[in-house]
Amino acid sequence: MEKNYWEGKEYSYFSHKNCEFFPCHKGADPEDFNCLFCYCPLYALGDKCGGNFHYNEKGFKDCTNCQLPHKRKNYGYVTGKYQELADLMKKARENQDVKEK
Repeated sequence: MEKNYWEGKEYSYFSHKNCEFFPCHKGADPEDFNCLFCYCPLYALGDKCGGNFHYNEKGFKDCTNCQLPHKRKNYGYVTGKYQELADLMKKARENQDVKEK
């Protein structure tokens, strides 16, 4: 089986074991915990992020039980969603432009 281009590369994994919050998710494997996406870039995708989340009573997305961006193997999944994020931001800018006119 062929490896993904990013597997084994230093830029695709970073574990900050000296962080005061490490690991920041209960039950996470500290030996396979990627801190690279400390603040998940997929949060903005709402229910299309692919992670294990729920909306709390105030309507905010609660990702406490999600480890998707923190697993070494998911680097490609997260970066593969960047075009969706760019499209989302483009749509938001277009909506803003319409409101301003």
